[in-house]
Amino acid sequence: MEFYTEALQNLMTEFERLPGIGRKTAERLAYHVLRTNGTEILKLAGAIRQVKESVRQCRLCFNITERDLCPICEDPSRAATTLCVVEEPKDLYAIERTGAYRGRYHVLMGTFAPLEGVSPEDLTIAALLERVPAEGIREVILATNPNFEGDGAALYIAERLKAIPGLQVTRLARGLPSGSLLEHVSKTIVSDALEGRRSMG
Repeated sequence: MEFYTEALQNLMTEFERLPGIGRKTAERLAYHVLRTNGTEILKLAGAIRQVKESVRQCRLCFNITERDLCPICEDPSRAATTLCVVEEPKDLYAIERTGAYRGRYHVLMGTFAPLEGVSPEDLTIAALLERVPAEGIREVILATNPNFEGDGAALYIAERLKAIPGLQVTRLARGLPSGSLLEHVSKTIVSDALEGRRSMG
């Protein structure tokens, strides 16, 4: 016997597609939607629609923005010759919260995950390799996460940047706990890691 209406079952199924949402949580969320005032739920639906319609990638660094360029790329006060490479926009925000970095960014939009079919060609590495010489970048800080995938991405990128003369390639210091994610680390630790970055050759 089916306990849920078709509409409720469909809603739970959609919630379960979200990362970190299991069956029980999906059920709680579906019942929350059911109990909540219609106006409030429509505001939520409108916010989701607005994000999908208006948020896009910055054409230069691939950060998320609602304009052609993100606010960081538009800011003339940022150091134009230093580029910090991160995996996701949320990692960029983790670094920005420290206030310790005033350069520009490049967002890879993921990291290597061979078992999931994600290769270097699926990331924005080709655009990075074009940007560095075109913009006269003098230092690239590889701020990928300190785990197996992040280290692999950093080594891959560092190897390809070796051909650019006069470029310094650095990696965040290992003040970051191994296997951790930037978004979950305190801003003090991220700031110290940024200050203590080391050369990658």
